[in-house]
Amino acid sequence: MHETPEQTAQLQTLIDRSYETAGEHLLSIHIPEWRLGAAEICEELQNVCVLDLATVSPAGKPVVAPVDGLFLHGQFWFGSSQKSQRFHHIRRNNNISAAHTRGEELSILIHGLAHEIDSATGEYDHLREYCREVYGQNYDSFDFWGKEPFAWIEAQRMYAIRIPQQKSGSAG
Repeated sequence: MHETPEQTAQLQTLIDRSYETAGEHLLSIHIPEWRLGAAEICEELQNVCVLDLATVSPAGKPVVAPVDGLFLHGQFWFGSSQKSQRFHHIRRNNNISAAHTRGEELSILIHGLAHEIDSATGEYDHLREYCREVYGQNYDSFDFWGKEPFAWIEAQRMYAIRIPQQKSGSAG
């Protein structure tokens, strides 16, 4: 895990506040015994976490597509191409939603704002180091850093559950 105790506490506060204002339907599915706390989320989200990321088109329509999500210091980060519609949308309207799911077992939902960073400044070298850790030392040969856009998600709401899987019995 790469999160400090303070970052984990901030994430837990966000999760608690999100559930306090959640709707009845979501709460009927996200029962307390299935919810993941901040420490569990930080443990779960190691390496690449594919995010289905929804942006808002210029016509106000939602557009969703997968991105490599990286969870670092209690926040999701992602990159794309300068030519991507995704960053064209974000630069116009940075409202986003994202979901990381694994079958019916794990669901992490995020709603908030995407903030583009300038990876060439040196201010985000911690993210570059994490990219090297996740993608390997050949990461620099991909030639993304400092050239292609990256962003982090300022989560305004976050929900996370792990649904226990039913074991099927054998017909003996």
